[in-house]
This record gives sequence, structure tokens and C-alpha cells, in this order.
Amino acid sequence: MRTLVIGAGAVGGYFGGRLAQAGRDVTFLVRPRRASELRQNGLTILSPLGDWRLAAPQLATAEDLGGTYDLILLSCKAYDLESAMESFTAAVGPETAILPLLNGMKHIDALSASFGAEKVLGGLCMISATLSSGGVISHLNTMHGLTFGDLGGVHSPRVAAVAKLFEGVGFDGRESASVRQEMWEKWIFIAALAGVTCLMRASIGDIAAAGASDLAAGLFDECASIAGANGFPPSQGHIERTRETLTQAGSPITASMLRDIEVGGRIEADQILGDLLHRANGKAAERLLLRIAYAHAKAYEARRLREAPIPPA
Repeated sequence: MRTLVIGAGAVGGYFGGRLAQAGRDVTFLVRPRRASELRQNGLTILSPLGDWRLAAPQLATAEDLGGTYDLILLSCKAYDLESAMESFTAAVGPETAILPLLNGMKHIDALSASFGAEKVLGGLCMISATLSSGGVISHLNTMHGLTFGDLGGVHSPRVAAVAKLFEGVGFDGRESASVRQEMWEKWIFIAALAGVTCLMRASIGDIAAAGASDLAAGLFDECASIAGANGFPPSQGHIERTRETLTQAGSPITASMLRDIEVGGRIEADQILGDLLHRANGKAAERLLLRIAYAHAKAYEARRLREAPIPPA
């Protein structure tokens, strides 16, 4: 099964690298600068579960894609989705499956509109990883799960082929018959975590120490109510686990969005916070904490753009 991984950053590089380590046919679609770096240094993963280096990864750029692929693993940031779709259009054939690992749900609509809903699978990943300035992928803990499935809950031949591809590889690949529900549950967790830690510029433990855990829980409740209004109410178990995570004393957890803000980077404000608020079914005014969190993120984006305009890719 020919697999094209879009990008070789922390997420795509990790999962694509583990697939290559297991002997799968993997090509990384990268920009010229990353291609040069990988040709010179190889693809390196540092992980508590085992380090690995691929000396000569198979690489392609948008200009030299060779034919179509069976699976496209899409792991870019949501704000790069449009340019990413343009880059891999030539790789999409009649039997291609596209497996996105982006947060939120907005990307599903965009991918379906561009390539056809029948080609798009649901997917999410649970991993904490970073890409160093030297291009090394650092896996920060032992969690490395990738969940996938048909958005309609059907065990199709395409899904079965992906499940077989992920057998015996160096990460936890799991098929789900309710992947859309799981995507919504991850989305509202990330929105609440990003919203409260960015607003407070603090970890969950520091927010608890300030006596503001009720704000974290309240923001999650707003997000959960939007999921429910869209037909995907979170399970009671998810609610309990998330509220515990968001209010845990001493927890060092922050959202990656906060870490991006702290280094002056781009953030997924519209895709994680804004699109969720947009789906409040006419009741956005009642989701006051989410409105404030989104406005805060958009104000950061406005200031960043004013002070340091985004350079051309």
C-alpha cells in the first residue's frame, strides 16, 4: 500500500517514520527546505519507546509527485490545509483514501468538497511530540495513538486496508466505528484546554492554584453543549475524565496553542475555537467563556500580524 505522508513535522514525521520503520512503503511530501534537511540528516525520532533514524527517507515535493497513492496521511496544521491540498492533488487517484489527523471538523468539509466525501476518512491522533530547530522529532511521553474509521461507521474495504497497514507498526493504530464522535470529543477537550490556558497564560495546575478551576470546567461545559446541539453529546465517561484533567491541582498541562503563542507562532484560532463557536446554532452569545477565549486568540493573531507579518512560504 503506497502511503504519502503530507509533511515530516512532529506528527507526520513520527507516524510516517514508524510506518517506514515497520517496512511500509512511505513517501514524505515536503517543502524544499525540509527536503534538503532530511537528505542531509535523515529522519530522526527520539522517543521513550525507542529511538530510530531513517538515513534516506523517500521524499517528494509538489512538483515531482510520482503517480497516485493508496493512502494520504494528512497531518499539517489546519491553517496550512488549503496549500496542503493543492500540493497533493496530483497524488489522488480513484482508489485513494485520505486520512486527516487535524483538529476540529472544518477540514472534513474542505477535503470532501475538493476530493469527494467518499475518499475522506475520519481520524485523530493522541501524541505529544515536537520538532527541534535541527529537524529532530522528539516524542515526549509514551502516548502515540492514531484512531481512524469511516465517517459513516462502515467497515469498508478501504478502512480494512488501512487497518492492515497499521498492524504491527510502532504506534497504537485503532479502527473506530464511531470516529466522528471521537473527533468531536477530542475537539471539545482541546478547545477547552486551549481556551483556558491561553486566556490565563498558565498551566492547568496554576489555574487551579489561582482558584479558577471553575472557569476551566465552565468553558468545557459550553463546548460540550455545542457538541450535543450538533448531535454528538460527549459520553459521561469523557465528561468526567475531561473535567478531572482540566481541574487537576498541580497539573503541568498546557495546550500546544499556548506554547505557539509564547514563541510568537501561528495558531489554529479559527479551526479550534472559532468554528466550534460558529456551530453553536444561533446561541453563540450564550457561550460567553468560549467567545472570550476566541476573541483573545484573534486579538493575538491581529497583533502578531501587525508586528511580524507572515512571510511567504
